Amino acid sequence: MARNKDGDTKAPKEKKQGRIAQIRDVYRMTKRADPLVGWYMLLAFLLTFGVLLIAGLLLDMGWIFAIFGVMSGILVATIVMSRRAERAAYRQIEGQTGAAGAALTSIRRGWYTDREPVAADVNRPGDVTSAAVVYRALGRAGVVLVGEGPTGRVQKLLGAEKKRVERVAPGVPVTLMRVGNGEDEVPINKLASKVQRLRPQITKDEMSVVNKRLKALGGMKAPLPKGIDPTRARMDRKALRGK
Repeated sequence: MARNKDGDTKAPKEKKQGRIAQIRDVYRMTKRADPLVGWYMLLAFLLTFGVLLIAGLLLDMGWIFAIFGVMSGILVATIVMSRRAERAAYRQIEGQTGAAGAALTSIRRGWYTDREPVAADVNRPGDVTSAAVVYRALGRAGVVLVGEGPTGRVQKLLGAEKKRVERVAPGVPVTLMRVGNGEDEVPINKLASKVQRLRPQITKDEMSVVNKRLKALGGMKAPLPKGIDPTRARMDRKALRGK
């Protein structure tokens, strides 16, 4: 507690960051990773404003549509900045061990996800770059197992983890995915959307029951390999700072 000159005790007040300040900070962070973001925003604004202005002139409502065009242009430009900020964040974590877990935890509704892997295989102690890991997500589509790392070892891990899941949740669909840019692999920036597009096959009540069984099943039997930090890859705005 702080005491002022008059002897009154007052709690320190935290300053809340305004919306404009937040947008400005996101823009600055995005521009560090994507120098062209400003031009894309300007183009989006001009196109939106121009289309609405022309429509207004044709309808003899130029001033009204001009004002609406400015507001709409700002909105579209902000959306463009948000999308490019997201892409920049994905580029920051791409190739890092833990990127798949970070991408899965960006799914907010209708899914149970965990940043920590449920299985891992390290070729040599401390060699994180060649580690193979598997992450698990649960939703209306069933269980989704996502592997990242060397293809051969990831496939073995995925197969073993699928058997574990099927023992405790028989009949529940299990989908296997591998993160990467090769054939039959899912790019990290498309992982969350691909998972969300899977067709629902179980009810919410069934999903709740399966989630309890999976929690009872637990995660990795062995401790997390030294050097793998699932919190290192984050899908938030701080990733744009390069930290």
